[in-house]
Amino acid sequence: MAAALAEGSAAGADAAAVPPMAGLEMVQQGAEARVYRGLFLGRPTVAKHRFPKRYRHPLLEERLSRRRTAQEARSLLRCRRAGISAPVVYFVDYVSNCIYLEDIVGSTTVRDYIMSEQQSRNDSSNLILLAEKIGEILAHMHDEDLVHGDLTTSNMLLRPPPAKKMELVLIDFGLSFISALPEDKGVDLYVLEKAFLSTHPNTEALFKALLKKYSAVSKKSAPVIKKLDEVRLRGRKRSMVG
Repeated sequence: MAAALAEGSAAGADAAAVPPMAGLEMVQQGAEARVYRGLFLGRPTVAKHRFPKRYRHPLLEERLSRRRTAQEARSLLRCRRAGISAPVVYFVDYVSNCIYLEDIVGSTTVRDYIMSEQQSRNDSSNLILLAEKIGEILAHMHDEDLVHGDLTTSNMLLRPPPAKKMELVLIDFGLSFISALPEDKGVDLYVLEKAFLSTHPNTEALFKALLKKYSAVSKKSAPVIKKLDEVRLRGRKRSMVG
């Protein structure tokens, strides 16, 4: 009986791993989605497929996946309408809950770029410029009342060549939502700060430059920065209590 259940579970996992469209190749497996690369209507494409979660009730699973797929597509479109660089949405398949997006060919993650610059011990001016660029883009995004929900340096790309253009592209809006609350935007920045400083040690000055630019550009920055300070304080208290 146990063997049969295990076999059925394995078969279900294999079925879930089938690409949403022929010709796509899986490049990343996450908890919520699988990411594929290939061509869509002749264009280099990244396909993000929210696969079914077997532990959820089927109706709940369908509603959650469809809602999150729709929200991610809307967030990307909202960014582009506001002049914020994000991948073009080619197609949204609500049957399989898959989004087909522009593949930023030749791009570098901000994470890899910062690490490369630190290892090469180059002049830090490029990194300061990059931090200011991130702050500027996040200010525009938050002024549109769009909260990313998962800000890390891995979810930001630099179009080639990165050192010259410094053209930043925001990706992975799977946890994004619309909110005008300074609290939500402050938490968004706090998540980035924690991810930034844990991934890139000794970059406190870079994050300060990011926040300084954010404050200068955003029309709504004052209450957001105040909330960020409050969230930091709550975080420190939790750490002290354990």
